[in-house]
Amino acid sequence: MRLYIAEKPSMARELAAVLKNPQKGNGCINTSGGVVTWLFGHVLQQVEPEAYDPKYKQWRAEDLPIVPKTWKLEVNPSTVQQFQIVKNLISKADEIIHAGDPDREGQLLVDEVLDFLGNKKPVRRILLNALDETSILRANKNLRDNAEFFNLKQSALARSRADWLIGMNLSRAYTLAARRYGYDNLVLPIGRVKTPTLALVVRREREIKNFKPVDFFNIRATFEHENGKFSAQFKPSKKMLELKAFDAEGRLIDKKFAEELLKKFSAAPLDGKISLYQTTEKKESQPLPFSLSRLQVAAGKAFGYTPQQVLDAAQSLYEKKLTSYPRSDCEYLPTTQLKDAQNILRNLSRSSNESLKKLSAHANPTIKSRAWNDKKISAHHAIIPTQKPLNMQLSEIEFNIYNLIAKNYAVQFYPQHVYDETVVNVKYKDEIFSARGKVVKQLGWREFYVAPKVKADDESETLLPRMKIGDDVQHKKSELKKSVTKPPERFTSSSLVQGMKDIHKYVKNPESKKQLKDVYGIGTEATRAAIIEDLIKRGFLTFSKKILHPTERAYLLIDALSDEMTYPDATAIWEDKLHSMSEGDGTLEDFLAGQVKFTSKLVAAASNAKFTEAEGVFKCPTCGSALVKRSGKNGEFWGCRAYPKCRTSFDDKDGKPDFDGKKFLRTKNFDASADFNPAEFAPIISSADFK
Repeated sequence: MRLYIAEKPSMARELAAVLKNPQKGNGCINTSGGVVTWLFGHVLQQVEPEAYDPKYKQWRAEDLPIVPKTWKLEVNPSTVQQFQIVKNLISKADEIIHAGDPDREGQLLVDEVLDFLGNKKPVRRILLNALDETSILRANKNLRDNAEFFNLKQSALARSRADWLIGMNLSRAYTLAARRYGYDNLVLPIGRVKTPTLALVVRREREIKNFKPVDFFNIRATFEHENGKFSAQFKPSKKMLELKAFDAEGRLIDKKFAEELLKKFSAAPLDGKISLYQTTEKKESQPLPFSLSRLQVAAGKAFGYTPQQVLDAAQSLYEKKLTSYPRSDCEYLPTTQLKDAQNILRNLSRSSNESLKKLSAHANPTIKSRAWNDKKISAHHAIIPTQKPLNMQLSEIEFNIYNLIAKNYAVQFYPQHVYDETVVNVKYKDEIFSARGKVVKQLGWREFYVAPKVKADDESETLLPRMKIGDDVQHKKSELKKSVTKPPERFTSSSLVQGMKDIHKYVKNPESKKQLKDVYGIGTEATRAAIIEDLIKRGFLTFSKKILHPTERAYLLIDALSDEMTYPDATAIWEDKLHSMSEGDGTLEDFLAGQVKFTSKLVAAASNAKFTEAEGVFKCPTCGSALVKRSGKNGEFWGCRAYPKCRTSFDDKDGKPDFDGKKFLRTKNFDASADFNPAEFAPIISSADFK
């Protein structure tokens, strides 16, 4: 018997329909091509710390870090019944087809079940990048040995275990540290990706609040050539830029100096010469098809959709067989699919929607853009329309997302955007003024995209008169324009996704910035939206009018943590190593050894973490930690939250520590964590938080 194990029921149904004669069974579908069963995502989960040792049920700083010697999994209680069905089917199978999603997590969630059950039967892999019949049939004819994806599984395991190590240990360590400052009802979930992502928003908000606007000035001059007038921007020399009149960004910030220059440029003689006149043909390639992150950013800018809304819509389109696999981090396409272009474009031309019809009106399926690159393809490719016609009613968001995907696919079959760019330099008063001109020769794919606007203080992109080097020009007038520096923009959910993807821009170490320029960012295409949503759900971010704002809880956490956890340098390097591991470079053991070392270092740092004092807290005069009321053999007393490190105690007097009475040291041991049950407080931290 051939057994297909799909990631979820919806995929199993589509697969079974193509395998012909589907007959519903108990937790499976019998077909002419074999039996199809399914999981519900991760049916196995990492065990909680107390499964390794019962003592870990209580949160104690002295027990950290918790590092499993042998990692354990357990069946998720909500999936026990389906797990037993899958287990039984595996025992009867002769051959198993792994039909998880074509990404890191999809590889792991089927493999971990097979490994958990000690499977020894042959396993092959089907890569379902789309769920239309043609794509499924093609994938089923090109099954691969599942062993080829061992490194991808190792990468996913490394990610899962690292998230558990850091999340479980640091969440406990810093929650306990916060309790020393009186935060008794606060649980601080810390994540390898989640925390540096939150820190991006916190730092951006502080940049805005601390921002002081600065005036700066630009000088534009109008020159007259025998063939016409044109405007040019003053370009200070390198020597001039060293003057105090300019800031580090090269902006002219001294108004008096600017006015002196203006006076100089307006005085006779007014003769200038063309020192450079150069025309170059420029070719602008078609934008690549979408990865999920780029789709989320584009849809956020165009329609204001959140990343989760975009993912949900893309998933729905995928399950309706209209688009390919949505959680792709790839922006390229395999050359084998070039032959599908004619059918896809034809389907768009027959759409009842005018915008989709226009996309294919002048498309040429023989054009091969840079998107068709087999070397850039791994388990999945960019998100594109399938060969299934759009003949169903879609919701507004589904249609808008489909339209974006279709447009980025269709423009691959339009010519490049070609234009002549002319650069003109005028030498005047021993200074340089510069202008640029642009003449479009071939509109090409830009028929469907508006060119970006030129900044008002930049060179004008206008038609310039014909000139040559050495020609005379006359200065007609100069104008001084004042501008004001602007603070950085606050993050939206879509721009935060972009920030997570372009994480090299936010690292602290300049060397890391160079190293990480080509990394895949932090988080994955499948998790970035969920991470942002979770930060909102847990009360660290608020979302209002498309803008993300950090809460007081966010400041509290980020300020207490060291830079190693709040800056993305280490996380981005780890993500790069995980990606390299999926390609066979690096081992699970070495990666986790690094994570254990990092975790141990930050757990130790938690003992010295500083938090702002919670309101209404009585402070220990010995160490500054909060005092907490406890019950002892001789009645109630107040003990230091830092016990056993600090044993300072006071008698209780009318519900308060008796500071006027005798201070004494608590010598008899008691369970300092007994009054702390994290399950009483939301949000609860469990291994599920670190998937």
